[in-house]
Amino acid sequence: MTPATVQRIFLLIAVLIFAATSRSSVAQSQTGSRPPTPDADYTAAKSDPIGHEAEFAIVVTPPCDCEVLKVWVPVPQSDAGQQISDSRFSTFPMEVEPRIENENVYGNRFAYFEFHKPQGAQIIRHDFKARVWNLTWGLDDKQVDEVAEWPESFAPWLQPQPVDDALRFREVLNELVPEPQGVKPDLASVMQWIDANMTYDHVNASLQADANHAFETRRGHCSDYHGLCATMGKALGYPAQVTYGLALYPKNSPSHCKIEAYFPPHGWVSFDLSETQKLIQSIDADESLDEEDKARLTAAARHRLHSGFRENSWLLLTRGTDYELAPKASKPVRVVRTAYIEADGVPLPEPDPANAEQLKFAWMTAHRYRADKPFTLPFKDWSSLTPETER
Repeated sequence: MTPATVQRIFLLIAVLIFAATSRSSVAQSQTGSRPPTPDADYTAAKSDPIGHEAEFAIVVTPPCDCEVLKVWVPVPQSDAGQQISDSRFSTFPMEVEPRIENENVYGNRFAYFEFHKPQGAQIIRHDFKARVWNLTWGLDDKQVDEVAEWPESFAPWLQPQPVDDALRFREVLNELVPEPQGVKPDLASVMQWIDANMTYDHVNASLQADANHAFETRRGHCSDYHGLCATMGKALGYPAQVTYGLALYPKNSPSHCKIEAYFPPHGWVSFDLSETQKLIQSIDADESLDEEDKARLTAAARHRLHSGFRENSWLLLTRGTDYELAPKASKPVRVVRTAYIEADGVPLPEPDPANAEQLKFAWMTAHRYRADKPFTLPFKDWSSLTPETER
């Protein structure tokens, strides 16, 4: 082979490589982003960081003669919206060192404790610091790309919870979305239906982000709203997940649930349907507001919901539904709110201290938070909906 021939071959290879690279660049520019990936970090605008010092305790009363008490406590992790530091676990009266493990579907992290032959109540305490930001996505229809086929890595986020009344469920979805219009308008239709059909109710709630409970009873608390919304979104072909976390201010039940949906190229975007509904109801009931003010504030609350927002007084603990704990429990969990606990392989019932009719508890949480500055609760104080110039 002559040197000239070798040179021509190398030139041809270079041309082919350039053409392939160009096609890849064009394809990427047409979607407007890198290929979607479920482990993408948040892309929201960050503002108004708050430093929180958290003292969080779980008091467990095991049954008499319990041989092994097992406790899984979710460990908050740092991401683009929160930074965790100085995390310390301790137990009383038995001294037990936790195992820290990650489950392999959603990446949730757990501190796992085993108490052998516990005598009386056991206390697990978690002290940590968190710096938390407001996250604002500002979604716009023109800024959202459509995905013809989601990568296989999104499979867990596309599997809806089975609904018993499958025929009626599908009828509702067909009424809401006769023809797919795209992730943002289709999920907006789902959120509007949930707002119109769900009633917030702590007594008649599943505590498990149960789409069946929500669809059948049309009642529940935050996890029922968002469990149903996630299932509807997945059934329409859009990745979605329930997220559980802590409200970092005094309240009976420290846990609170939101939903995240995947919007290319933004990635995961957070929404809070139940708190927005309650906020709008409080605006409507306020006799100090005239009708014009009520309409303006209600429109602002709905715009914030559909644009994507996560507040600096909420701390993410867990993502997803229906997964195996790490290490494994006696069965997979639906969700983990503040802890999951088993006594001799039997799950202890979940507490809901916000339910006035629940008087017996196998375990309970105690919590105290200190912030480095005063802050507004955006779903309780609607001044956050008013521009600074109007305050």
